[in-house]
Amino acid sequence: MSRVSYLLRVYLEDRPGSLGLLAVQLGSVGADILSLEVVERGEGYAVDDLVVDIAPGSLPDGLITAAEKLKGVRVDSIRPYAGVLDTHRELELVDQVATADHHKLQVLVDNAPRVLRVSWAMVITSASNGVLQLFGSSGAPETPLTRADWLPIDRAAQLDSTAGWVPQAWQDMDTRLAAAPLGDGARAVLLGRIGGPDFRPSEIARLGYLTGIVSTVLRAEG
Repeated sequence: MSRVSYLLRVYLEDRPGSLGLLAVQLGSVGADILSLEVVERGEGYAVDDLVVDIAPGSLPDGLITAAEKLKGVRVDSIRPYAGVLDTHRELELVDQVATADHHKLQVLVDNAPRVLRVSWAMVITSASNGVLQLFGSSGAPETPLTRADWLPIDRAAQLDSTAGWVPQAWQDMDTRLAAAPLGDGARAVLLGRIGGPDFRPSEIARLGYLTGIVSTVLRAEG
C-alpha cells in the first residue's frame, strides 16, 4: 500500500540544528520529510510547512506528539496533502493564467488552492441582491455567500471568520478567510482554509503579490 502524505505547519525556534532534530523526531515514528518551505521567519522563530509521509494505518497524531517532544516546537496544524511543495509556484500559476485561451479567472481559482495551500478559492463581486460568485474552485462551499461587507477591497487581508457576513455553515467548519482585490477591488479573490490555521502575514503578502500580477495581466489583455 502507498504511504500517506500530510502537511504540517510547525512553529519552532530558529536556531542551528532545530530542523535536523525535528527530522530525527519525525523519523522516529516512521515519517519521511518529502519537502519543506519556510512560511515566515521572525525574531528567534520560524514557521515551516513540511510535507511528510507515513505508513498506511499510522495515526497522524503521532507526528504531533513526536514533533512537540522537542523544546520550542509547536504544530500549528496538520492535514492530508496530495503532492509536494514546489518552488516558484505563484509564478507558474501566473503563467497558466496568462496563457489560458479563455476563462482565465477559472484557471486562477482552480489552481489557487494548491498554490496557496487553502481548501477553496472563488472570485466574487457585489451585486444588486448581495454577492455574485463569478468563479469557484472545486470544494467551494455549497452554502452561498449573500453578503460581503468588506467589498470593495483595496489590499490583501485576512478576514474575520466570525463576522456576521460569514455564513454559519462556514463558521461551523472553522473556515479561515482571506481576500485580495482584482483590478479596482470591485472583484476579489476569496480564499477559505477549513479548520485553519490562520493566514500568516507572509501568506497574505503572497496573495496580494499574486492577484496584483494577475490584475495586470487581465488589464493588458482587456
